[in-house]
Amino acid sequence: MSQQQPPVRPARRSPSRVPRPGALAAAGVLVVLPLVTACGGDKDAGGGKATPSVTAAPAAGVVAPAKVEVIAGLTGCKAKIRIDADELRQGLCRTEKADYLITTFPEEKLKETWLESARVYGGKYLVGTRWVVSAKPALLESFRAKLGGTIRELRGIGPKPTGS
Repeated sequence: MSQQQPPVRPARRSPSRVPRPGALAAAGVLVVLPLVTACGGDKDAGGGKATPSVTAAPAAGVVAPAKVEVIAGLTGCKAKIRIDADELRQGLCRTEKADYLITTFPEEKLKETWLESARVYGGKYLVGTRWVVSAKPALLESFRAKLGGTIRELRGIGPKPTGS
């Protein structure tokens, strides 16, 4: 007695991927851009000031989004990483003036979700492209001069305090 086996199906292949011209151009830009910017003629080499055309950090000439460590360096501290997750990275800076948090996000929508959650606590935050700095309001303006971004005031929930 022989049992008949069901026919063996060949492994399913994904359709061959033929790169589209637009995708090739985008990939080419991503490969060439770092080389051009790294090797480009910089006016700074001759003693003049280099002026970047697009920047989120006016004083430093750094284009955000940046890493926690880069933002920390620009604010004058070395951050201790508290959270290193897929959704965000957060570092704590301790200085003589104050302690503050730097949070970066892999996507802009994750930053906006984080800010929406932070509304519960209220307060002011310095917000840039895929990053947020949480500090005393007095420090935010000086950080803004170094990092760029926008100071956002988030309203807490509940009644507003009365009096002073």
